[in-house]
Amino acid sequence: MSRGTAGGSTSEARARLLGTATKIFYAEGIHSVGVDRITAEAQVTRATLYRHFAGKEELILAYLDQADLGIRAQVAAATASAGSAADRVRAVGRSIADGIQSPGFRGCAFLNAVAEYPDPTHPVHEAVLAHREWFLSTVTELLDQAGHAPADAAGRHLVMLRDGAMAAGCLFDPALVSETFLQGVDGLLRTPAGSGAVRAAPGS
Repeated sequence: MSRGTAGGSTSEARARLLGTATKIFYAEGIHSVGVDRITAEAQVTRATLYRHFAGKEELILAYLDQADLGIRAQVAAATASAGSAADRVRAVGRSIADGIQSPGFRGCAFLNAVAEYPDPTHPVHEAVLAHREWFLSTVTELLDQAGHAPADAAGRHLVMLRDGAMAAGCLFDPALVSETFLQGVDGLLRTPAGSGAVRAAPGS
């Protein structure tokens, strides 16, 4: 998404810009933050920003790309540490619950971003959809391995549980929200494969 320096290396200035933008975009929103604020807090000039990013939009896409990579790594680490397919689903759920209880939690970066970019043709909206399609596909595959049929409905159900927990975690006691979310994941895993309760789950 974003352009690196010559030879593919990432400069210190670019890292500061992306780190600063990530912190502010996530905590305060995207539209409310201007380029001047980002360059001032990153302690670089506008010219330096434009050497690494074509503009604010490219910086936003780099922020989302970094968030996507972080979540992919989180899911990979969670599934690598678990045994059975059901345990892998539970491990992914626990990693989400841990995130909800982490300091500075402000909900899902992707849901926050898409709320500011509702146009489905906008690159930011498209980046959000691409991430969500990957996540849905990943959890659906895990649920299929755990014996759920139809796994696609169970996957949508799990994504909805996750989205609700992410929203509630900003409003209520994160520990209680996390506990409720994990109970929901466990309940989904205990639901008999092919039951009407799972088939009736609406789309994500």
